[in-house]
Amino acid sequence: MKIRLLFIAIICTVMACKNNSTGNEENDNFLNTENSKLNDKLKSVQTQIKDLKEKGYQIFDYVDEKTKDTVIMQQYFMAFLKSGPNRNQNEDEANELQALHLEHLGKMYEMGFADISGPFGDDGEIRGITIYNVPNMQMADSLANADPMVKAGRLVIEIHPWWAAKGFPLR
Repeated sequence: MKIRLLFIAIICTVMACKNNSTGNEENDNFLNTENSKLNDKLKSVQTQIKDLKEKGYQIFDYVDEKTKDTVIMQQYFMAFLKSGPNRNQNEDEANELQALHLEHLGKMYEMGFADISGPFGDDGEIRGITIYNVPNMQMADSLANADPMVKAGRLVIEIHPWWAAKGFPLR
C-alpha cells in the first residue's frame, strides 16, 4: 500500500512539473530522468519482494522516515557452533576435520546458502557462527548438521531465527 501511495505521489509530482514547465528542455529532461530512476527503484524493490516471497523467505518491509527508502527485512538463521561432546581427536584428525569444516563452509558460501561465517576469538563454549540465507529453519538445520565437524561430534549446532535488512553492509 505504501509503495502504491509513493508511486501515485511521484506521478502527481511529475504531472505538476510538466504542467508548470517553463519550456526549458534541460529541466524537462532532468525531471524525466529522475522520474525514470524512481520508477526503476520502485520496480526493483517490488521485484525483489516478489522474488523473495516466491522462494519462501519470510520478509517484511517499511519506509525509512529519514531516507524515504523502502527497507526489506529478511529472516536469516544464525547457527551457533558450540563445543560438542567428542573433542578427543588427535592433532591429525582435528586438522583433517578442520579442513573439511572450512571446505563445507566455503561450499555453503559459494552456493549462496551462507552469508557470514567465522570463529569467535575466545576459547569459550560457542566456537563460531554461520548466518544461513535460506527460506526456513529446517533447511538451515540440515545444512549446518551436514558440517563434518558436527557429524564427528566435535561441534553441535544451535540455530536461531534472525532478522536483518537486505543489502546493508557490516561496518
